[in-house]
Amino acid sequence: MKKSFTRAARLVSTQITMTIVLAGLLAIPAHPQQLGTEQPDNYTWLEDINGERPMAWVKAENARTAAVIEKDSRFAPLEAEALTVLESPDRVPDPEFRNGLVFNTWRDSEHVRGIVRRTTLKDYLTAQPNWETVLDYDALSKTDNQSWVGKGLACLQPEDELCLVALSAGGEDAVTLREMDLKTSKFAEGGFVLPHGKQTVAWVDKDTLLIARDWGTGTMSEAGYPITIRRWRRGQPIESAEEVFRGSIKDNGYGNNPRVFIDGQGHQAITVQRNLSTFAHENYLILPGGAKKLALPLKATVGGLLSGQLLVELQEDWTPDGQISKIAQGSVIALDLAAVEKDPARLKPTVVFAPTAQEFEQSFSTTKNHMILAALEHVQQRAYVYTFASDGNWTRKPLAVPDNLTIKSLTASRTDDRFFIGLEGFLTPPSVWLGDAGDGSFAPAKSQKPQFDKGSDVVEQFEATSKDGTKIPYFVVHRKDMPKDGSNPTLLTAYGGFGIANTPSYNAVRGKLWLERGGVFVLANIRGGGEFGPAWHEAGLKTHRQRIYDDFYAVAEDLITRKITSSRRLGIIGGSNGGLLMGVEFTQHPQMWNAVVIQVPLLDMLAFEHLSAGASWVGEYGSVSVPQERAFLASISPYNQLKPDVNYPEPLIFTTTKDDRVGPVHARKFAARMEEFHKPFFYDEITEGGHGAGADKKQEAHTDAEYFTYLMIKLMDPTGPERHN
Repeated sequence: MKKSFTRAARLVSTQITMTIVLAGLLAIPAHPQQLGTEQPDNYTWLEDINGERPMAWVKAENARTAAVIEKDSRFAPLEAEALTVLESPDRVPDPEFRNGLVFNTWRDSEHVRGIVRRTTLKDYLTAQPNWETVLDYDALSKTDNQSWVGKGLACLQPEDELCLVALSAGGEDAVTLREMDLKTSKFAEGGFVLPHGKQTVAWVDKDTLLIARDWGTGTMSEAGYPITIRRWRRGQPIESAEEVFRGSIKDNGYGNNPRVFIDGQGHQAITVQRNLSTFAHENYLILPGGAKKLALPLKATVGGLLSGQLLVELQEDWTPDGQISKIAQGSVIALDLAAVEKDPARLKPTVVFAPTAQEFEQSFSTTKNHMILAALEHVQQRAYVYTFASDGNWTRKPLAVPDNLTIKSLTASRTDDRFFIGLEGFLTPPSVWLGDAGDGSFAPAKSQKPQFDKGSDVVEQFEATSKDGTKIPYFVVHRKDMPKDGSNPTLLTAYGGFGIANTPSYNAVRGKLWLERGGVFVLANIRGGGEFGPAWHEAGLKTHRQRIYDDFYAVAEDLITRKITSSRRLGIIGGSNGGLLMGVEFTQHPQMWNAVVIQVPLLDMLAFEHLSAGASWVGEYGSVSVPQERAFLASISPYNQLKPDVNYPEPLIFTTTKDDRVGPVHARKFAARMEEFHKPFFYDEITEGGHGAGADKKQEAHTDAEYFTYLMIKLMDPTGPERHN
């Protein structure tokens, strides 16, 4: 099983002490200065995603932007450089254990949509492994006359021989599923096939699936995710699949998902996570007598099974029935599966990992006999091997993760105790380390060659003080000889949402196209993320969200105070929830930025609940059905807060027609209102790519070249109006 982490970073310079002001987490948030009133929505016609009129508007805006950006003399060389980096044969192939072999999904100039390939562990560790192709997405696309994008394999554990291949048309979240036999590398004749849709599947055994998908009227939530789970047996008509669980159409989380956990000793737990809202879940065990609810708090996630122990992450404080002591949010607990099956209403948890004031769990994965857990301490990587002993106690041993590197991926074998951890840093290329949880060994296995010249670049870590006094850490990547005169072209980013820890990464395109040309890069660890545990996230929920935007602005002010940059040379970039962040900063502080890249964004926060999967994010943003929350959403919604009499920087707005998660409508309506107000902007909407930058590396390279050409025009060119605070 493979778990992906937010990409991590190397801190090359002296660290400073980061003090989290807890009072800042609890303070009453200040509201934006500009509450205002709601504007009429004159652009609902753009919500017809594939309609003739909206697509004509998109085509015209794309052409207008291309005439400037793509005609710039820098665009073609930047695109070529980006593609060279993205398709480089020197990239480390990310490994994934499957039944004793190492699998990898690879894309390059010959395999644009990619291939799934495999080799032995011994061969993988050589300089030039001999890969065997299992699945060729380009060939399949040609055969099916469909633009397939691979979305991974869901395999029957622990053998990992029968798998369901997820195929996306153009990169959207909805997929088609087809059964493949990895022993023969062929789609199984007469095997399971599930047509296009947003769906989750789990194998019970070789002839049985649990499926959450659209089964007809009343089986999908208002957010567009499945709420009904059925058991489908091989050879049975899919219409005859037996219902085993049903939620409510008001379950507006990410669907009600089946999961099957099997540990190294053969124990099996069949679970359902019923997502009531964005972060509130009910957890069930599927037993012979039906679905039985576990007496867990609503913010708890069952994440694994090891030695007969269910492993659960807690995102809220919990005092179990019959106990006095509270278990802190951010803990990982264990529940004896046999005891839970007998009495799911009376749980007796054991704390496996407990957070401290500075250290918080990020994710974990299990081998046959052990758990590998990754944590962040002061945004520095930690990792441990946990073992359930015969006396019922848990022991842990630290892994020797090198200083100043953080984890980007973790894949563990289910048939033995080996695991791979991917490590990297801002200036340190990705490497893969092989470990054995049984004997504690842990050593580098593969390293990638540098993809850009880091020269005399260094990384520093600073703190900014937000409006309420909270200390906000951030990283700065720059040349050692960077002048402190405010003249440096600087690109600032953050995410600030959904409890996601936005740790640094080795981004070769950014290094090649931006850092090599003297640009400065800044990553801010603002509230809303998960860098400092659940409380860091909860500090920015719903009507407290202004804190997130104040944090980001505080970092920008600190950069200027330190004379790293100036408003004339400062640009910002962010996508998805980070795209919303960019939109808010664009409207609340237009004088601060000279370039703003808004990627696949949420921008119309008064309408987000009915656009694409928006209803599933009410737990993060709030709901317009609640008067206080509606008033706040109106006060920060970039689409609502655009003003005809304000001088805004000229943004670059990017989205994709195939984005079925956030959707292109937010970007379209925001750009249309800017057009109405006669404000300059660039707009690009590509057809494919889903909720991302492109469906393949050629598309990604084109998008990257567009971003950095725009940023160079705005931040590196000597001409252009000076901006003042």
